[in-house]
Amino acid sequence: MEEEKRRDKELHIQTSEIQHDFPESVHHHRYEPTPYALLDQLFARYSLADSDRIVDFGSGKGRLNFYLHHRFGAKTVGVEMNPHFHGQALENLMAYEKKWKTAGKIQFIQCLAQDYRIQPADNKFYFFNPFSVQIFISVLNNILESYEQKTREIDLILFFPSDDFIDYLVHWTPFELAEEMELPASGKDFRERFLVYRLSEY
Repeated sequence: MEEEKRRDKELHIQTSEIQHDFPESVHHHRYEPTPYALLDQLFARYSLADSDRIVDFGSGKGRLNFYLHHRFGAKTVGVEMNPHFHGQALENLMAYEKKWKTAGKIQFIQCLAQDYRIQPADNKFYFFNPFSVQIFISVLNNILESYEQKTREIDLILFFPSDDFIDYLVHWTPFELAEEMELPASGKDFRERFLVYRLSEY
């Protein structure tokens, strides 16, 4: 936790706290930011281009958004249903912008994931097991509808993916596994890995 707080301090944000008071929910899971050390491992192998825009579903306080902007200058959107975390993300954005110029590249939206309107520029989507497979399917349908309107290469980045997510992607969508990154150093759980599923232009 001390390392997490140190990295937060470097970025002038506060994202380290894990959600402990989340009410029981079948469809939504508690907020827990992806550890910085694991983001380092992922993005040492997976790079972003200036033309990419990544959407983080269940963005919480915005750690991924700030990390990607600081590392790549990337354009990002954080989608969060919880008004408290959305407010904290906006506070973090104000603090972050005092030191780092964002030029409007970081955006936070408060809404349900399935209600987020996929933009033509959105081509990378990040999921840290934020909700049930039913909501995941709704979000995927929105992504596929956007793809039909504007064909482009689209990546889904899954951290700690559930078997339900993987089964649905494999059997019911045109997405194909592009990369698997196991994290043996974490020593916690086999599911603690990154999977990248890709829908290519044709």
